[in-house]
Amino acid sequence: MIDSRPTVVDLFAGAGLFSHAFRVSGCRVVRAVEIDPVAAETYAQNVGTQVEVGDVSRLQPEGRCDILIAGPPCQGFSTLGARRPDDPRNSLCFQVVRWAKAMRPKVVVIENVAAFLESDEWQSVRRGLSRLDYEVATFVLDAFDYGVPQRRRRSFAIASRAGTFVAPRQRRTIRTVRQAWEGLPAEADGRNHHYAPKPSKIAFARMRVIPPGGDKRDVMKRAPRLVPPSWWKVSCEVTDAWGRMEWDSPCNTLRTALQNASKGRYIHPEQHRVISLREAARLHSIPDEWTFVGLPTQIARQIGNSVPPALGRAVATTVLRHLG
Repeated sequence: MIDSRPTVVDLFAGAGLFSHAFRVSGCRVVRAVEIDPVAAETYAQNVGTQVEVGDVSRLQPEGRCDILIAGPPCQGFSTLGARRPDDPRNSLCFQVVRWAKAMRPKVVVIENVAAFLESDEWQSVRRGLSRLDYEVATFVLDAFDYGVPQRRRRSFAIASRAGTFVAPRQRRTIRTVRQAWEGLPAEADGRNHHYAPKPSKIAFARMRVIPPGGDKRDVMKRAPRLVPPSWWKVSCEVTDAWGRMEWDSPCNTLRTALQNASKGRYIHPEQHRVISLREAARLHSIPDEWTFVGLPTQIARQIGNSVPPALGRAVATTVLRHLG
C-alpha cells in the first residue's frame, strides 16, 4: 500500500520536537539533519532513526519532499545576545534556500526568533525563495496563543507555491503554570526527568526572600548582604534574573539555561529551587512520554532551542490545510 502522507525533511532538527509536531499532524518525516549528536539521539529515541548527525552546509539534498522545515541557529539574531553581524552561524539560514532549490518542496517553513525577520540575512533568504517562485508570508506567533502556558514569541516564515498563507488559528487551552503541572509530584523526585539541581547555600538564601513574581530586585531590597558587587553595577536592568514564577500565570520564555536562576525567571512558584526538567517540558507542551538523552544542561538546551509541540502542531495543521 502506497503511503500518501505528505513528506517532510527537517533541517537543524534539534531534539525532534518540530518533526514530532508534523508527524502527529499526519506527515511522514523522511529525513532530518542535526549537528549535535546528543540532541540527535533524543530525536532518534522519540521520532525515528531518519535523523543523521551532520552539518547541513556539508550534506547534499537528495530526492524530493512536500514540506521542508528548518530552525537555523538563532543566537546571532536574538535580542538577548550580542547580535554580532559577523556571527558565522547567521549564514546557516542560507542553506534553507540551497535545499529548497534542490528538493523543490511545495512549502518551506523557517522558524527563528522574532528579530530574525529584521535581519539582512532574512532579506537575502526571502529574495532567494522568491526567485524559486515561492510566495512568502511571515508571522510572529506567541506560543501562549496556541495552548502553551509560556509567553514565547517566535517568527515563522512560510514559503509556498500554492498561494498565500494565513496565520494558524489560535487555541488557548492550558494557560497557567498550575494547569501545566497538574498531576506532577510536588517534589522533584528525579523520575522521568523530574530533576532539579540542589541550590547552593547562598542561592537558597536568595530564593527565600523572593516572593511569587519577584526577582533579584527583592534580594537587593530585603537582603543586601546577599548581593554580589556585580548586581549593584548593573542595577536592575535584567528584571527576569533570579525571577520566581507565579502559579496562575504563564511562564516567561524558557531559554537554554532554564535551570540557572541567574539567567531568567526559572525559580519554582513556592519552593526554593529552580524548575525541574520535566516541569520545563510541561511548560513547553512536551508530552510526559518524551524521553531525553544527555546531561541536565544538554536537556535544558534541547528544550530551550525547540519549537513547543502545541505551537508546532498549529503550524503543521495550517500547512496541511493549505496543501489540501
